[in-house]
Amino acid sequence: MLATLTLLLGLPLALATEPPTCAPLVSITFDNTTVPRLLGQWFYIAGATRYPPHLAEFKALTFDAFSLFPGSHEDELNVTEIMRLNETCVVKNSKLQVLQHNSTLVHVDSNQVASMATLIQSDEDLMILNEINIDSPSLSLSARTPNVSKEHMEEFKAHLHCLGFTEEDMFYTSREDACPLPGEKTDEGDTDPQLR
Repeated sequence: MLATLTLLLGLPLALATEPPTCAPLVSITFDNTTVPRLLGQWFYIAGATRYPPHLAEFKALTFDAFSLFPGSHEDELNVTEIMRLNETCVVKNSKLQVLQHNSTLVHVDSNQVASMATLIQSDEDLMILNEINIDSPSLSLSARTPNVSKEHMEEFKAHLHCLGFTEEDMFYTSREDACPLPGEKTDEGDTDPQLR
């Protein structure tokens, strides 16, 4: 009887320590509210990839903020990205094409497809992108603010864990490495980000 009671009392503790179950990543289905919800300022928080070209950029990236604005038609967004790569602040303009029929975002840079991703969004202030046009897993987390809650970060880490990533595979940006906005003066003088 005592052994049964101990087993029953200990079972919830044993179950609570099991790693999260890995459900497939479920992307949202785009509708007429998707594009308006994406508009505005975003901060890149963290990501992980095994795709060599992106891995090199992730290693160099210490800060990234981007804004999404309406493009020339309803399924296109203009992107202005301000990032610090190593020690250099760079401003980059590109486009996002919104493919409604398969709920995919296509990042177009210099008139070439740079990446394709599905949107996995658990909260309207989070943007989790799962890159789909490469053979290696790649997942990124962006948010409306430069910080996310512990719960949101744990959710993102659980997604990464299910894709086979470890904590060592993750790359984070830092608000401390923020670049000035174009036209903004800094203590170091006039150091506008370079336009690329």
